[in-house]
Amino acid sequence: MLLVFGLAILALIDCLSSESDEIRALPKVVWVFIILLFPLLGSIVWFLAGRPRRTEPRSAWPAGDGFPEATRPIAPDDDPEFLDRLRRQQRSDDEKLLKQWEEDLRRREDDLRRREGPGDEES
Repeated sequence: MLLVFGLAILALIDCLSSESDEIRALPKVVWVFIILLFPLLGSIVWFLAGRPRRTEPRSAWPAGDGFPEATRPIAPDDDPEFLDRLRRQQRSDDEKLLKQWEEDLRRREDDLRRREGPGDEES
């Protein structure tokens, strides 16, 4: 009895989640009544004669169905504008860092020259 109930629930869920225009033989409402009135026989007949034939796996969220994320790149690293901005920012950061290193090197050289003084040079 539990097996019949489980099969009927499975058939009912499958029937209700199928697209109405894909269901074979009878309208969806009629299939629901058949499955509810004759759980064992209705479920078996649903799986044999009414269930849509699927040649490709069905997706829960078909792409391009009004969702805004379907019209733009999924990830930032797929967006050419984002990557270009990132490269420009990296170049700018590298130039700033190089200038800071050069200034620091000049300052250290100047400090070293001042400490040694003009008369401290050994030849």
